[in-house]
Amino acid sequence: MSAPFDPPEIDPEDAATGERLLTLGAATLADAGGWAMRARVRAAWAGATVAGRAFTASCHPGDNLAIHVATAAAPPGSVLVAETGDVAELGYWGEVLTTAAEARGVQGLVIDGGVRDTAALTAHGFGVFATVTALRGATKTEPGTVGLAVTVGEVEVNTDDWIVGDSDGVVVIPAERLDDVVSAAEQRAATEQRLFAALRAGNTTVDLLQLDAGRIAFDR
Repeated sequence: MSAPFDPPEIDPEDAATGERLLTLGAATLADAGGWAMRARVRAAWAGATVAGRAFTASCHPGDNLAIHVATAAAPPGSVLVAETGDVAELGYWGEVLTTAAEARGVQGLVIDGGVRDTAALTAHGFGVFATVTALRGATKTEPGTVGLAVTVGEVEVNTDDWIVGDSDGVVVIPAERLDDVVSAAEQRAATEQRLFAALRAGNTTVDLLQLDAGRIAFDR
């Protein structure tokens, strides 16, 4: 049996921000000015969520040495964000790296490539978002970078940008735009609550959103 461990403490302000972002949700944040990753980057297991500041890694195609280094260097509360070049269908991440990441207080992983050991990732409850599940592992010998800008899901991500992932996908919020995006998202969420109440009262989305139903031809 593995010995218990206490991961490093996450900055309380960052932890509170992460909870706030997850409550708003990736879809609302994307509509409020966050940058949505392409839909191919999705939860590796049902129910996975993640929110935190990005810590980036760029891998040589087919190799995950940069991810190992990033995992060892990431501040507590970070979300690892990794690009893999044009070799996506490999298991760049699995249970070993998950265990290492948890011990350092890393919150999750977003990768434009493959992962494996998905049953173990689910059991750990570790938030992983990837493009594919793959059996074969990567090498660990080639150069890469850590902490520099990467492009994942066709969105540029810099270390300290905010990452939010849930069942709808992954959104990136540039660090300098966090307050503006959160404010817009909260306003949007409040508007939606009023919309839900009006719909339950018998109104239609056509009326409430002032849609032009005359553009639609249908047989009465």
